[in-house]
Amino acid sequence: MFKKVLIANRGEIALRIHRACKEMGIETVAVHSTADENAMCVRLADESVCIGGPRSRDSYLNIPAILSAATITGADAIHPGIGFLSENAEFAAMVEEHGFTFIGPSADIISRMGNKTVAKETAQKFGLPVIPGSDGAVNTIEEAREWAKKIGYPVLIKAASGGGGKGMKIAHEASELDNAFSMARSEAKAAFNDDTVYMERLLQNPRHIEIQVLGDNYGNAIHLGERDCSLQRSHQKVLEEAPSPGLNEEERKFIGELAAQTTSKMGYSGAGTMEFLYENGEFFFMEMNTRLQVEHPVTEMITGIDLVREQIRVASGAKLGYTQDDIKINGHAIECRINAEDPDTFIPSPGKIKRFHQPGGLSVRVDSAMYDGYSIPPYYDSLIAKLIVHGANRNECLMRLKRCLSEMVVEGVKTLIPLHQRLIEQPDFIDGNFDIRWLETWLKNRDNSALQKEEQDEAA
Repeated sequence: MFKKVLIANRGEIALRIHRACKEMGIETVAVHSTADENAMCVRLADESVCIGGPRSRDSYLNIPAILSAATITGADAIHPGIGFLSENAEFAAMVEEHGFTFIGPSADIISRMGNKTVAKETAQKFGLPVIPGSDGAVNTIEEAREWAKKIGYPVLIKAASGGGGKGMKIAHEASELDNAFSMARSEAKAAFNDDTVYMERLLQNPRHIEIQVLGDNYGNAIHLGERDCSLQRSHQKVLEEAPSPGLNEEERKFIGELAAQTTSKMGYSGAGTMEFLYENGEFFFMEMNTRLQVEHPVTEMITGIDLVREQIRVASGAKLGYTQDDIKINGHAIECRINAEDPDTFIPSPGKIKRFHQPGGLSVRVDSAMYDGYSIPPYYDSLIAKLIVHGANRNECLMRLKRCLSEMVVEGVKTLIPLHQRLIEQPDFIDGNFDIRWLETWLKNRDNSALQKEEQDEAA
C-alpha cells in the first residue's frame, strides 16, 4: 500500500480524497494555487506545496510543477481527482514515467476513451449499443451532408475531444446543417485545440443513465448500479439520483451486466463510468469517463462502498475487494449540486462565505470544503458543496432532501439552494417523469412566467 499520495486537485474532491487516504493510514500532499492557500484540504493535509498562480493553466494544469511537488515530497502516487488532468493521457503517462503510480486507468485506455469517435468504435467492438451515426470523424461539409441523409434529421454534431456541451450543435433540418457544422468545429478548436467532429442521430426525449464500474489489474470487474443524471442545464448536471426512477429491474440488470463485462474485456483498472442515453426501452452508449464522477456519492450511499478507497487499493496492486454478488442496492439517494451561482441567471457568485451551516441527521452527507470566512476564488468551477441524502425509498429520500435544503445555510454568496427547493416540488420530478430536456424546458417556462408577471405589474 502507498505511504504518501499527492492529490492533484482542489475543493471538495481534494478533501474527499484526503479523508479516504487518512482512513487508510496514508499521508497526503495537497498541491494548490496561490488563490487556494487557505483551502480546507491545504490546511488538513500532512504537507502542501504551492504550484503556481491562480489560473488553472499556471497551477492545476501545470504538469511539471505537479511532478516536481511529488518528487520533493517523496510521494508514491498521484490521485488526479475530477476535472483538470484526471483524463489527460499525457499526464498519466508522465506520472508513471517519473516513477509514481497514477491512481486511475492506463494512459492508453484514457487516450482511447477520451476521443469520442474512438470510444464509440471501442464500444461497438465489445458489443455495446451505440447511437446511429457517422463512422468516425466527419471532416468536410460534403461528408456531413451525406451522413445527415443516412442518419436522418435531427442530427447532433459533436466534438471528438469534447465534454461539457462544448463543440456540440444541433441541425434540425438540412438548412441548418452548414452553420451548425461550422460552429461545432470552431467551438471544438477553441475549447480543445482539436476541431475533429462526428455526427449522431439526435434522440428526442432520452434519459441520461450512467453505470458505475470498478475494475482491477487481474481482469475482475463489477458494476455498482446506475445513476440517473437527466436533470441538466446546458449539458451540465444539476441533480443526480440512484437508482433511476425510469428503469425496471430487467433493464437495470441488463445494462449493468453489459457494462461490467465490457470493463473486464477492456482490461480497465480503477473506477469508471459508462454513460448511456435511454429511450423507449433502448440504451445507447455515449462515452466513458475514466475517472471518479462528481456524483459518485449517490452510488456510495446505496451500496455502502467507498469508491475512492477502492481506486487507491486497485492502483496499489490489490484485487477488487468485492465480487458482483457482494453488491446490494439499498434504498435511494439523491445529490444536489450546490453551486455559487445566482439561482435565476446562473451567473457565478464568488465571494466570502459569511456563514456556512450544513444540515445533519440520519443518512445525510455534505461533501464540501467550505467554512465560515472562506473566500471562493473566481477562477474555478462554481461547485462549492454537494448535498447527498439517502432514504429507504425515493419518497423518504425526497422528504429528507426537502428538510435538508431548508436547513442548509450559505450566506455571503448566492447559491442554487432556492432552485433545488423549487425543483423538488415539481410534480414531474416527484413522479420521476423527466428526461434530459425537462429541466431546460421548465426553466424557460419559469422565466417566461416571471417576465409576464413583471409586465403585468408594470401595466397595473
